[in-house]
Amino acid sequence: MTATLALLAEGTVRTTFSWGRIQSNTDWILPIGAAILVMLLVRMMYRRDAEELRPWVGWTLTALRTLVFLVLLVLYCQPQWRNEREEVHNSRVVLAVDTSLSMGLSDGEGGGSASSTRAQQVAQALGQSDLLEQLRRVHDVAVMRFDEKSQRVASLGKLPAGTGGADAAAEDGGTKVETPAKETLDWQELLKPVGTETRLGQALRQLVYDERNEPVAGIVVMSDGGQNAGSSPEAAVELAHEAKIPIYTVGIGSRHRPVNVRVYELQCPERTHPGDPYTVTGLIQSQGMAGKHVNVEVLVRSAGRGEPSTPGTGTPAGKEGVVLGSDGEVVPVKFQLTPTSPGRQTVCLRVEAPPGDHDPKDNFREADVEVVDRKNRVLLFAGGPTREYQYVRTLLFRDASTTVDVLLQSAPSGIAQEANTILSEFPSTREAMYAYDCVVAFDPDWKMLSEGQIDLLEQWVAEQGGGLIAVAGPVYAGEAINGWVQDPSASMAKIKALYPVRFPRQFSVMDSNVYASSDPWPLDFTREGLEAEFLWLENTSTASQQAWARFPGVYSFYPVRGLKPGATGYARFSDPRTGQGNDLPVYLAGQFYGSGRVFYVGSGELWRLRQVEPTYFDRLYTKLIRHVTQGRLLRQSRRGMLMVDRDRYILGNTVKIRAQLTNSQLEPLQATSVGLDVLQPDGSVQNLSLAADPSRTGLFAGQLTVLQEGAYRLELPVPESSERLVRRLQVKLPDLERENPLLNDKLLKQIAAGSDGKYFEGLNAALAGKEQGGLVGLLKDRTKTIIRPAAPDPRWEQTWLKWVMVLLCGLLFAEWIVRRLFRLA
Repeated sequence: MTATLALLAEGTVRTTFSWGRIQSNTDWILPIGAAILVMLLVRMMYRRDAEELRPWVGWTLTALRTLVFLVLLVLYCQPQWRNEREEVHNSRVVLAVDTSLSMGLSDGEGGGSASSTRAQQVAQALGQSDLLEQLRRVHDVAVMRFDEKSQRVASLGKLPAGTGGADAAAEDGGTKVETPAKETLDWQELLKPVGTETRLGQALRQLVYDERNEPVAGIVVMSDGGQNAGSSPEAAVELAHEAKIPIYTVGIGSRHRPVNVRVYELQCPERTHPGDPYTVTGLIQSQGMAGKHVNVEVLVRSAGRGEPSTPGTGTPAGKEGVVLGSDGEVVPVKFQLTPTSPGRQTVCLRVEAPPGDHDPKDNFREADVEVVDRKNRVLLFAGGPTREYQYVRTLLFRDASTTVDVLLQSAPSGIAQEANTILSEFPSTREAMYAYDCVVAFDPDWKMLSEGQIDLLEQWVAEQGGGLIAVAGPVYAGEAINGWVQDPSASMAKIKALYPVRFPRQFSVMDSNVYASSDPWPLDFTREGLEAEFLWLENTSTASQQAWARFPGVYSFYPVRGLKPGATGYARFSDPRTGQGNDLPVYLAGQFYGSGRVFYVGSGELWRLRQVEPTYFDRLYTKLIRHVTQGRLLRQSRRGMLMVDRDRYILGNTVKIRAQLTNSQLEPLQATSVGLDVLQPDGSVQNLSLAADPSRTGLFAGQLTVLQEGAYRLELPVPESSERLVRRLQVKLPDLERENPLLNDKLLKQIAAGSDGKYFEGLNAALAGKEQGGLVGLLKDRTKTIIRPAAPDPRWEQTWLKWVMVLLCGLLFAEWIVRRLFRLA
């Protein structure tokens, strides 16, 4: 009964009869011929046996024996009763919406208000128009988003007949719920533009491949036509044409760049000293204003606690006139500023835009500069005098803003080195340890430190925001069995906890502890590594990638098991022979540890950068040290620190925010969470909650996804205090999405024409009625019915065979009785 109800629920069920051994009419010839022959033989036999009896006796025996053979014939032909189920497959429409960052731009024309972005226009069309309702009267509708990857965000079933807005099955993230689509689905959130690439061809190819066996009325692509990564759409269009799936494209955006001038980039140091001049460099970009003269001025205002923070304002500190270049060309402008007192300052570069400027919000850009009245103190801690150690020691000793102390474990007493102080042992008091801002450890023997010194180091990183750069090496990190990596003691466990990588376990001296190649292998940077400015060898991302591309690479690395949870991998060793599965070995990695930062280097070979350009090595280590020590040097209060991974982000990135806070007695703050105010570039305020880290009292963490281009300001009110911790972030659109954000209707037309679809110029054209050639009228109903035969019911077969056996036995028994009555042999 349950099975029958299930079949009825899936579709109409019919019962049909068939012969198992008879597939065509010719298959009847042999069994029927054999049956006739047998019946003739039976008749001849009984005519002879019953010759002396009455005629009806012979015919009765003949009939009984003939019936037996007829039953055997039926049994041979295998009669079968089968259930056939009619499955109705609804016609389907797939809406593929571009969610790359270029869809977050505003065009100010083409069907939307000046403030509506392209993504918002699509969200309004899905949520406020009757497009989905009209489609669902005939089709099932699937909504996809695509950028560098594709993802289904909603599946909306066909509406029941006679309903205008009934509930339907909506799916989000793989979970099906019965909900009214318009009221439940937040299209602006589901179609939020966060992708840094547009892989239109790849998305179409995957869609056609997935839907080629379904009754698809069409694929509707809503996009600006951007195609800046992945495979070309040509192959996908050809595949769609073969599968008879038309692609309808809807162009979103403008074919014309708006007249605009903006501050494209602002570069200034994160930290400087009173009386030391520093350079502020700005890049001015314009569209449709070639040859016009504009003034650019630099403004400075205090960014200390309690100071007013109005974006785009400050005390004028300089003004320059520039002539704007051609469309997209950047024009540099430089200012030199000299701070007079310590503290945090906000530097604002502002351009006085001429009339007709499209977007006044991008006429300025800001950055924070910390003016510190002390030198950066660095401790170089090395197991041996490697080249990396020697070059870094010389670099820091000659840096006027740095005080460098060294501890070389293998050096004899009294040896002279380029350093402010030569230590004979690792710091063992709070006063000595907390005086340093950064420790650079070149393959040291951590086992030589006492338990108290290790505890002091761990507290200095976690609670005081200390920065640790750990460079692996073959001598102590790579020592098999007896090395500190293999030491199971609690003190060595604390050292390993500081590292952002997971160490392998070796069981014999024969295990490989360091991988060395006869040829150099370049570093394979991850997306995070390419975006990390502290790893840039040049001033821009593109120039830095070109510089790293000229670097032949390194020969060796210390093999680790992978990244720890929460750690960030920046680069990997590129030799494919060393990978495990699809993962190459980690070479550069970093993590927050409490309020401090730890950066890991897989081997001490970055000095080889000097072979490409002597300044690259110096620049890299200078930036690395500044990166890991910013928690110490940029402290705004004794009550705590507000920390982020970096100060510059790409639109769509996720910012990891951490705060180390104390109470009024300067003890770790005990609370379940703290509030954070996020001032966004458009002037709105977002309230964010940082949750307490269960592993360390006083540490709070949270995440923020940046979806607006411009300056973000993070303000954290310190509990039980009037102080506020402040950090500024700069968010920009990636160059890949900004290079050509115009509507590429040529590509969209080619996609539509090649798949027998149609191109719609704008959402208004697509939303038009059937009479005006709108989208709904072109999507034909492709509902199809499939007959699926089921296997014969084995229970019915057993019942039928039982009654056949009863019939056969009955016929034979009757024949035997008749023969006995008439005394036949």
